[in-house]
Amino acid sequence: MMLHIPGVLTPEQVKAMRERLASTDWIDGRASVGSQGAQVKRNRQLAEGSPAAVESGQIVSAALMAHPLFFASVLPLRILPPFFNSYAGGEHYGPHVDGAIRAQRGGPALRTDVSCTVFLSDPEEYEGGELSVIDSYGTHEVKLPAGDAIVYPSTSIHEVQPVTLGERVASFLWVQSMVRDDWKRSMLYELDTNIQALRAKHGDGPELVGLTGHYHNLLRQWAET
Repeated sequence: MMLHIPGVLTPEQVKAMRERLASTDWIDGRASVGSQGAQVKRNRQLAEGSPAAVESGQIVSAALMAHPLFFASVLPLRILPPFFNSYAGGEHYGPHVDGAIRAQRGGPALRTDVSCTVFLSDPEEYEGGELSVIDSYGTHEVKLPAGDAIVYPSTSIHEVQPVTLGERVASFLWVQSMVRDDWKRSMLYELDTNIQALRAKHGDGPELVGLTGHYHNLLRQWAET
């Protein structure tokens, strides 16, 4: 399931974060990928564990975890501390698949079930730079307002198109979900969304209680904690 999550960060948070990132040093983006990714990755990122990355990452993580749409769609068990990257002057990241397991500083390894990008540049600030995600329905190009996020299965082949003008700044991270399989997460999300819509329209009743019980029993059956 690929889902646009609007308003993860406020305009004020985005502005403060961009100012913080502009005053720090960037390193070669290939520092965080394996041999396959290094062949197709050309961008810059903040050094993992740097003060700016840690401080900004805590803001991004907290905002995502507090967003009901993110929680309902991803069902996060563990979230990797966010990274930050920048593309300009033709930089790009060619087609690749994210590694299945990611190590993290001072914590257990994490299985990457869901990939997430939080945009920190508005679309009019740069040309190119679309996130292209390929699935069985074709190629989906994503270029969202600053503060918005996109989540998609980490199993997807994806790429960032060359930025030909301006600068594209974003945060990216991976999540280990309580529910490993994407189709099961999709079913739970659709069921939860319809339950919430029915509750808003008709209020609680025996039928809605039954559906809510069905949702939680499925989650209880499928969740890994």
